[in-house]
Formats: sequence, C-alpha cells, structure tokens
Amino acid sequence: MKTLRFIIGYIFGLTIFGVIIPLLMIYISNEFPGDIIPRFPLYARLLISIPIFLYGLFFAIWSNISLFTTGKGGPVDFFGVSISPRSEHLVITGPYKYTRNPMVFGGLCIYFSLAIYFNSLSCLVFWLIFFFLGGTFLKMSEEKRLLKDFGKEFQEYRSKVPMFIPRFKRKK
Repeated sequence: MKTLRFIIGYIFGLTIFGVIIPLLMIYISNEFPGDIIPRFPLYARLLISIPIFLYGLFFAIWSNISLFTTGKGGPVDFFGVSISPRSEHLVITGPYKYTRNPMVFGGLCIYFSLAIYFNSLSCLVFWLIFFFLGGTFLKMSEEKRLLKDFGKEFQEYRSKVPMFIPRFKRKK
C-alpha cells in the first residue's frame, strides 16, 4: 500500500508541476503576448534558459531523492491530505541544508527559465504570482504540519535555513 501511495503521489505531482503548469505557461504566453525584452533572439534565450532549467531540474530531482531516502516519505501533501506517505524524519541534509523547499526552488527555476525561453512578460507575471501564492500556501500548510510533526527540531532548522532561495556557505 505504501508503494502505491508513493506512485500515486509522484504521478499527481508530476502531472500538476511537470505537465499542467508548463502547459498553462504556454497558453498564457500565446494568449497574452508581450515580450520581456523586445527582439530577444532565440539563441540568447536558450543560452540563459537552459542552464537555469537544468539547475532547477537538478534541485527538484535531488530533493525528491533526499526526501525519499532520508525522510522515508514523499513530497505530496495537499491541503492537509497526505497523498504520498509523509516523511518519517525531518530532512536537513542534501539540498535541504541550503533551502527548506528545494523542490519549490527547483520548480521556480524551471518556470522562470520557461518565461525567459518564451520571452513572455505574462509568463513572468504568472511566475511572480505563483512564487507569492506558493510561499503563502507553504507557510500556512506545510510549515505548520512540519512544526506539528517535528516540533523544536523543525523550529531550529527553520531559524537557520532560508525558505526558498538557497544560501551556500563557504567552508572556512
């Protein structure tokens, strides 16, 4: 049963974040034209968007692997309903030592790269709204659940690690 819930959780997450949102961005860029930069050549958009896309994809995959192997759970918890099994352990290593939400950071990088690739001002606005609403949703739902599940350990972690944008520390 736990394996089935993992599969359902990943299918659900990939469908929303890997298919529906990118398709929505394509639709938005076609229906509401407007360039971020006028006459922005395709090769320049590719040179900028591909590394950002790959960086985001790396973070999204790395965070899922860390959550699965270290946390023994999945990422999909939607409006208090756990679709994939919830994490048994608070994950603070791997990508989680740089940001509390590396999957979201990865997704934001991917969607930002799409806005650049499409050279779409409307996609960029969508990205900003998504960033704001996503942050609000995570603070109100996921962070409350983590505080309830992991208490002081999560409070300590939250005080040291930024919510979205990774902070890479230099080793002394």
